Amino acid sequence: MVEERFMRRAMALAEKGAGWTSPNPLVGAVLVKDGHIIGEGYHEKYGGLHAERKALAACRESPEGGVLYVTLEPCCHYGKQPPCTEAILAAGIRRVIVGAADPNPLVAGKGIAILRQHGVEVETGLLEEECRAQNAIFFHFIQTNRPYVAMKYAMSLDGKIACYTGQSRWISGEASRSHAHSLRHRYSGIMAGVGTILADDPLLTCRMEGGRNPVRIICDSHLRTPLWARVVKTAGEAPTILATCCREAARQAPYIAAGCRVLPVGEKEGHVDLQELMEKLGAEKLDSILLEGGGALNWSALSSGIVQKVYTYIAPMLLGGAEAKSPVAGTGFPAPGAGIRLQKMSVIRLGTDILLEGEVQEDVHGAC
Repeated sequence: MVEERFMRRAMALAEKGAGWTSPNPLVGAVLVKDGHIIGEGYHEKYGGLHAERKALAACRESPEGGVLYVTLEPCCHYGKQPPCTEAILAAGIRRVIVGAADPNPLVAGKGIAILRQHGVEVETGLLEEECRAQNAIFFHFIQTNRPYVAMKYAMSLDGKIACYTGQSRWISGEASRSHAHSLRHRYSGIMAGVGTILADDPLLTCRMEGGRNPVRIICDSHLRTPLWARVVKTAGEAPTILATCCREAARQAPYIAAGCRVLPVGEKEGHVDLQELMEKLGAEKLDSILLEGGGALNWSALSSGIVQKVYTYIAPMLLGGAEAKSPVAGTGFPAPGAGIRLQKMSVIRLGTDILLEGEVQEDVHGAC
């Protein structure tokens, strides 16, 4: 179908903005006239021109009478940029095909209504499910004011994230690790627990060429992160937040002096209250978090209902060991029926590894 081809091109363009547009959505636009593309564009960076205006600016001929394919409903309000509806009307575009409606209360159907009121033919729903999936982070954040949280881990075929000795480098292969760094670029923040810092001393940065470092968030209830830890020593290079229940100024001072930010959070069952933490991070416009914790933090995140997606890298190896760590620790659920289930599963081959992706079902235990 020709129309699907143009919308898929718009989606491919939108994807180029991944990692740069937060907390705005990924949007691509393609202008077509007489059956061929005359201009295209995408939202490249937060604060920059929106996709529709980029496409209009790139037109090789007059857009008057043309058809605009756009992955998300055109905006109709003033923000960092003026309304895209104004640009569309001024250009004389006769038809607009929208992938998905914008859930932002400032738009929410108003952009489509304005265009129709001015005589523009508007069609909606072309590849809607795929367009919505591309902006799962934006949809969740704009509707909840909380970050979209994706849990990520690599494990052996028998479900171990480390050997009984604690060694875990490397379970996954090079292709999986490369993919993981693309996720660090895509998500606004990366979160780990103090246990991971103590065991592995990770940097938690993006090593993808041309990538962007996420904000590092360490859940450290009692401020046990060593001052020599790499996340502390490099706090001047990548933003670092220590989420803690410890409110003693003297304990916080060395981390602040090292360039870290200490974020006091309430306590729940002896640990950082993750629900409260999400509220605070959301208020600061952090729209997404890649959770790279150990089993304890993963369990806390799942049981508290803050996780929306799971990435599981499975390596073709068997590690064994009754004491070897698994991806999710904690108390666990008492029966299979009580467990957290995933939906919309996909399987991707990465070298010799397999990546499983799935979304956490909503309303599981009334929390997720």
